[in-house]
Amino acid sequence: MARPHKPKPARIPQGLPDRDALLNFIREHGETDKAAIARAFGLKGADRRALRMMMAEMEEDGTLSRRSRRGFAETGALPEVGVAVAAERDPDGDLLVKLVKGEDAPLVPLAPGGDEAGPAPGLGDKLLVRFVRLENGELEARLIKRLGQSAHRVLGVIRKVRREVRVEPVDRRSKDSLVLTEPGDLRDGDLVVAQMEGSVGRYGPKRGKVLEVVGREDEPRAASMIAIHAHGIPTGFSQAAEAEAEAAQPPTLAGREDLREVPLITIDPADARDHDDAVYAEPDNDEKNPGGWIVWVAIADVAAYVTSGSALDREARDKGNSVYFPDRVEPMLPERLSNGLCSLREGENRACMAVRMVFGADGRKRSHRFVRGLMRSAAKLSYEQAQAAIDGNPDDKTGPLLQPVLKPLWTAYATMKKGRDARSPLAIESLERKIVIDAQGQVVSITPRASLEAHRLIEEFMIQANVCAAETLEQKKIPLIYRIHDAPSQEKLFALVDFLGTLGLPWTKGEAPRTERFNRLLDETRDTPHAEIVNEVVLRTQMQAHYSTENIGHYGLNLAKYAHFTSPIRRYADLIVHRALVSALGLGKDGLSERDVAQMKGTAEQITGAERRAMAAERDATDRYIAAFLSDRVGAEFDGKITGVTRFGLFVRLTETGADGLVPVSSLGGEYFVHDDRAHALVGERSGARWPLGMAVQVRLREATPITGGLLFEMLSEPAPPDPSAPRPRLGVRARGDRRPGGEFRGPPRGQARGGGAGRTPKSKGKKKTRGR
Repeated sequence: MARPHKPKPARIPQGLPDRDALLNFIREHGETDKAAIARAFGLKGADRRALRMMMAEMEEDGTLSRRSRRGFAETGALPEVGVAVAAERDPDGDLLVKLVKGEDAPLVPLAPGGDEAGPAPGLGDKLLVRFVRLENGELEARLIKRLGQSAHRVLGVIRKVRREVRVEPVDRRSKDSLVLTEPGDLRDGDLVVAQMEGSVGRYGPKRGKVLEVVGREDEPRAASMIAIHAHGIPTGFSQAAEAEAEAAQPPTLAGREDLREVPLITIDPADARDHDDAVYAEPDNDEKNPGGWIVWVAIADVAAYVTSGSALDREARDKGNSVYFPDRVEPMLPERLSNGLCSLREGENRACMAVRMVFGADGRKRSHRFVRGLMRSAAKLSYEQAQAAIDGNPDDKTGPLLQPVLKPLWTAYATMKKGRDARSPLAIESLERKIVIDAQGQVVSITPRASLEAHRLIEEFMIQANVCAAETLEQKKIPLIYRIHDAPSQEKLFALVDFLGTLGLPWTKGEAPRTERFNRLLDETRDTPHAEIVNEVVLRTQMQAHYSTENIGHYGLNLAKYAHFTSPIRRYADLIVHRALVSALGLGKDGLSERDVAQMKGTAEQITGAERRAMAAERDATDRYIAAFLSDRVGAEFDGKITGVTRFGLFVRLTETGADGLVPVSSLGGEYFVHDDRAHALVGERSGARWPLGMAVQVRLREATPITGGLLFEMLSEPAPPDPSAPRPRLGVRARGDRRPGGEFRGPPRGQARGGGAGRTPKSKGKKKTRGR
């Protein structure tokens, strides 16, 4: 293959340059030194001395600045790529970065998103950025990579101890507190972002300074506030975005199909404030499709209000998705849209993108078509309302809808379920719990969420609509963002096979990991004591789904083509798919822009990172609320199951609340324990007694720390007897901080990490001995 032609650089005129020529050279080449300039212009002897004098004059009059011992650059100029620090926030809360080298470097806005997934940067972070000059002449910094924890930023709570003021980290994995050098008028319990500045003496505590105060630990919403700041969740909206949302107008019928006579209804959680989707079904009267059904799924037409390149669009891309905490929602779009013009409210005209799907009696989709329509929701129902009506308990609202709307929906779903069952998507069950918070921000209960047929109906309708979107865009050869999910890795499969062997469940290592094989395993264990833990381990065996412009299919759903289309109010991926459909089907001028297409790969990476950032923040906030709920029950005893086995202890999930906490290995008994990761168990080296994954146990709550979300348990149960088929571990050394006879808990040894972490299990290889450290 021929190499691409590279034009030769322009020849530099030889001889001593004047000031303008010299400045142009430095602008083109960035930071450089006198020797490099002399070589480029072919200078020798007296000309070199003249160059030094000229550069000294230019430095003295401020034209040039020294960036290093020898390097010079134009004052205020920025390199194409450089190391910068997040120095300030502008009035809208966006970060401003400054080049680390060069005191004269200006503050430059950091663009939303970047090439790296993960938590958003915060004040004090050191970043590798690319500086770009926009069409309007303004400079913008674009994130390439976060340079670790170079700036040592810590989110913590102020603790005043004797004469010291300390910052105790809210991250339970962090062991170091900071001593503030300038505490000012900070109060005990203030939540702050601080930066490390070194140590007090060689072995003393680290010193730090406060960058900003973000709230109080005793505020009702402290748990979600901590999660937002710890994970860099973008909050609020700029004035420009708010202004665009306020300027939005109700939709008209112009350019739209009139769907207002179709009795579409929304079925959502009882406390939902935004309504993305509405559904309707009716029998297909086509004699060529006996027993078939027509299913409508109408989705809020967000693309009509959030256009490419607008302030709303930029900020929605930065957020990636809405983030849901037990006490609040951090929305992707302003309330004027998310809870207003884009929400499919009952009895109000709303713009929608709808798909009409035709299913045969066998549950397979025969055809579909998309329309841009104007709809009016016939009813807003909760899952519980709809299910109760189908189960024979209609209320005043669902009674009139039962025959004309609800029963056809359920009959259509029963038909579609035939196709779903034939497809055999993964049937992993996930028991979710709802945290109920009162007006004062206190957790009043943690209850299991009911799994209803109404949930599964809406899920299947949405999945089929998503498939239609992917199929249409592929057929039209329009770029799109897929939702993809890869098959389990060989490493994860081998770990699953090893674990199943400990339960006497056969699975050949060479066996293909088909979804129906996983489902057969789940069915075989569903009514056994191992059901919950097998379900958990099968879930952990799966890969994470993500967004990509390259399609590999969706393994979990067992689909060849899949994209997110049904939630554009809360997911940016869906908004891009809506624009793609507008372009593909000629439904308007607000489809994909050239910019959307050019940055689509980067958008897929950005929103994948934003999704994982949101999941981590939601999980951390939930852990903190659960710890707060249990904090007044320290000393109480609970039933639970071992859901994680590590070399430093056992993670136990409580049956009552679903809370996860740690039983340190040092509290398990007076012998040395071996971590057998193949058997997923801690094994007593002397006795062979075992603490295996999935074992039902009883524990006592010893410590609950709301600020970190950590729970520490004491084991009350006795271990399982030795496995006679397993080789006895070699003799080891007694662990410190053991549990004395009678169950007395001496506590973790000095330096032992306190608190637990939602069953997260570090990787380990083979069998490892542990002293509980």
